[in-house]
Amino acid sequence: MKGLKHIAVAALLSLTFFACNDAKKPVETVQEESKPMVDTHLKKEDFEATINDKNTSLYFIEDNNIMVAFTNYGARIVGLWVPDKDGNMTDVVVGVNSVEGFQNSTEPYFGGTIGRVGNRIAKGTFSLEGETYHIPLNNGANSLHGGTKGFQDIVWDVAQPNKKTLVFTYHSPDGEEGFPGNLDVEVTYSITANNTLQMQYKAVTDKATPVNLTNHAFFNLNGEGSGTILNHNVMINADAFTPVDEGLIPFGTLKEVANTPFDFTTFHTIGERIKTENEQLKNGVGYDHNFALNTTSKDMTHAATVVGDKSGIEMKVYTEEPGLQFYSGNFMQGKNTFKSGAKDEFRTAFAMETQHFPDAVNQPDFESIILQPGKTYLTTSTYQFSIAK
Repeated sequence: MKGLKHIAVAALLSLTFFACNDAKKPVETVQEESKPMVDTHLKKEDFEATINDKNTSLYFIEDNNIMVAFTNYGARIVGLWVPDKDGNMTDVVVGVNSVEGFQNSTEPYFGGTIGRVGNRIAKGTFSLEGETYHIPLNNGANSLHGGTKGFQDIVWDVAQPNKKTLVFTYHSPDGEEGFPGNLDVEVTYSITANNTLQMQYKAVTDKATPVNLTNHAFFNLNGEGSGTILNHNVMINADAFTPVDEGLIPFGTLKEVANTPFDFTTFHTIGERIKTENEQLKNGVGYDHNFALNTTSKDMTHAATVVGDKSGIEMKVYTEEPGLQFYSGNFMQGKNTFKSGAKDEFRTAFAMETQHFPDAVNQPDFESIILQPGKTYLTTSTYQFSIAK
């Protein structure tokens, strides 16, 4: 099917992949001890902890003009440095400076790998093959980003085959957070050409189960702690979005963006129309909506472009997924301290989450997110950085 290129991969591939890389066993970490190109002010010892009998640490990948810091607690991005228009290395992904900080954050998703099911499931309930499943409610009357303990809250096994690549693996047991089936997941973060961070997601299961993986990096292209993101310029390659109710659950229909504050088919700043009297903006307390991308094939689609107004840093998002959740930092409350020492104040970061549509398990007109045994979930998204012309 259109957005699930990964479902079409042969069962033989899945068996070969996990025979060589058994996510049920610890993966040996081979990390090159090279000095990061930037003084990140991050200390490795602040990321060394033992959680549920598994060790956490701090890792880096880099190449020329891009460097990314990770922790295996949540397989999450801790920071991402690229040059601004003046050549200054700028940290464009917000985060905190220790594992303990991530554990205690009132915002649990900073930089995290999200699963099993990104975004919302209405009432935490869905039916599959004659059985009804219940996922813990953690977002009002609904389930968000995999339930009470999503993939951002577990310690992943990690391997670093080279200085440009990190491979995170996790075995999610049958029944975890209410989901059916044993799910083996591999997420590979790598730096490719043109200052690009690539995210490749793989998964196999022994029982039909919903899967919708993404990363929840929060960006400020002017640099972490630089203030509001409302003057960032945004273009989203989508002629329609999925309108939602007050609980941010889609109605199951598409709405054209034309003549609405959701029309980002040409560049607009985030703040230009965010205070417009609009029911959807009211429901989302700003932008917190899934955009139906203008996909023309099963290959990578240019989903969005965002430009920092002060830094000149341009980020282009590409994906094989059919949707993009644009979140304008509406629920940031200044309760957490970033690496830079600044607080996570209201709308000082945004997210662009590549995904299948929210609540797809309950919406018959949305593309399915059900992964079947013998099939391989396989999808790729990228963030590419440059200087706006």
